[in-house]
Amino acid sequence: MDNKRKYVIPGDLVTTGPFRPEQNVILDGNKIISTTIGISEIYDDSVKVIPLTGKYIPKINDLVIGKVISHTSLSWELDINSCYVGFLPAQDVFGRDFSAHADELTSKLKSGDLVAARIANFDRTRDPLITISDRDLGKIDSGDLVKISPSKVPRLIGKRGTMIQTIEMATNAAITIGQNGWVVV
Repeated sequence: MDNKRKYVIPGDLVTTGPFRPEQNVILDGNKIISTTIGISEIYDDSVKVIPLTGKYIPKINDLVIGKVISHTSLSWELDINSCYVGFLPAQDVFGRDFSAHADELTSKLKSGDLVAARIANFDRTRDPLITISDRDLGKIDSGDLVKISPSKVPRLIGKRGTMIQTIEMATNAAITIGQNGWVVV
């Protein structure tokens, strides 16, 4: 097939043949059909559709920006611009010596606080587990939140990070981009 990328809508035939269906496509016999509006990509042995709009679907090791929405005695719940709610364990923030009886979770993070984090574990049967135990992760103390479509994040970053470097140099601002489409400037 010469044209490997094309715009598709739900129900469009993307291709036929011995391909492995990946994201946003279904296999019907030997036909691969789109389930969303987007751009189809056909590789050597697989087919997927990159959605033009929609919510963020978490992937392990993705950097995300989350907003604290509530907490339990052992964790915080974060809005990560997804149909899933992210869970940040208190032990990740307080460290090994965390005690649910002695430590007050609101002393570290309150509702509305922004957090730069990574998806530590995720499968579609339960909400993603989020971690901040890495360099440059944790509570975001200053900056403005800008929301873009998650499908536009690769365009904002650019090839090998060139676009974001150019923007940071031109504006003299530090920019944190979450794969979930939330950007802190």
